[in-house]
Amino acid sequence: MTPQILLDHLDHGRLWPAPSGLSLDDAYAQALAVRRLRIARGEQPRGYKVGFTNRTIWPRYNVFAPIWGSVWDSTLTLCEGEGSVSLAHTCQPRLEPEVVFGLKATPAAHATLDDLFAAIDWVAPGFEVVQSHLVDWKFVPADTVADGGLHARLLVGRRTPVSELASSAAALDESLAQARVSLLRNGETVEQGRGSNVLDGPLRALLHFTQTLRACPGAPDLQAGDVVTTGTWTDAWSIEPGEHWSAQFTAPLPSLSLRFTA
Repeated sequence: MTPQILLDHLDHGRLWPAPSGLSLDDAYAQALAVRRLRIARGEQPRGYKVGFTNRTIWPRYNVFAPIWGSVWDSTLTLCEGEGSVSLAHTCQPRLEPEVVFGLKATPAAHATLDDLFAAIDWVAPGFEVVQSHLVDWKFVPADTVADGGLHARLLVGRRTPVSELASSAAALDESLAQARVSLLRNGETVEQGRGSNVLDGPLRALLHFTQTLRACPGAPDLQAGDVVTTGTWTDAWSIEPGEHWSAQFTAPLPSLSLRFTA
């Protein structure tokens, strides 16, 4: 499929007729071509999503390494703890509770955890709505990359300055890795997860992503103002308009809730 055809399916929420048939490298090239088309029509990239960082769910999806995709001004919503997200034109949407970082600077070359800590502005809970344009979420890794990293929407909750959460990278790494989340649908718990599920912790997932992004030919580097969501702490759950979902995080993260509209 051409970049324009991929974009058309994203715009209209239509299933692909068949898998992409691309190699992983070619899939990233196609995803970057779609990114250029979106910029050309006026959309603004706001950062990145990192997917498949949760090792506990790799066997369920037959994907055994992280992927990444772009987040857009048209897909990003900020709130102070409760928000609303439209599922219009999404395709087989599912929901993931995550940790989101906001950057105040480009991380140093060959960044360490300490370098990342110095580049982070804030930390927040997030809900990413992911989607697949292949029937029943049956894909190979390259398909997920060509499919925009499976990104559909991102709701970011209350943003806490990193300096209020921890005094060092080691302290932030430990507190986020040890944190837990209860995911509730219409008031009933459906699953629980922990920060260590995502490559041993969200800060480590961010480090892995920084290295991977810089190794991808043609990919733009991280910039001040970018948001990066670091992967789900639970499985991805199917969602419908009218449902109310909440993620009750333990310290140091506040909780987040949202309602879906059509």
